[in-house]
Amino acid sequence: MRLFKQLVVVFAALGVLVAALMTFSFDVIKIDWVVFMEIQESFDDQEEPRPVPAQSIPVEGAAYLPGMGEPTNPVPADDVSITRGAELYAIHCQMCHGLDGRGTGTIAAFLVKKKPADLTSDVVQAKSDGSWFLTISNGISNPNNSLFPDVEFSGQMPALNENLTVRERWDVVNYLRTLKPAE
Repeated sequence: MRLFKQLVVVFAALGVLVAALMTFSFDVIKIDWVVFMEIQESFDDQEEPRPVPAQSIPVEGAAYLPGMGEPTNPVPADDVSITRGAELYAIHCQMCHGLDGRGTGTIAAFLVKKKPADLTSDVVQAKSDGSWFLTISNGISNPNNSLFPDVEFSGQMPALNENLTVRERWDVVNYLRTLKPAE
């Protein structure tokens, strides 16, 4: 009988301990543990990212220096660059500019006020590689956009500097040079 009473006391103590642990594990009583992720700044979905620190240089190097004119193309227009540029064009540009670059992509039909540029035209092909690079990097803004005045991209072409690395943007430029006008 004495052994039975000792077992009851031991199991009762274990039961109380397990009940206390389960209470804390199911957030019945919330205990805040200090976690470094909780004390740093964070951003919600679709919230503006933090600005780039002053005088910082991207990991891949500076794409161009503002105020120093257009950059020069450091990537040779070889088969590797043109092939990679064609793949990137198909992913990021073809929906507006079309398969052949004439501005006849699937989205172009829905753009009423300003159609995508014909990348095969003499005017566009006459632009320098640096001009094309800056256009791909920074996009083309439209300050008179009344449809989405609060949206950062309120322009005619979005900036692709966050989608494409510096090398990939130069590959797209090299591919665009291969587009020829229709005869």
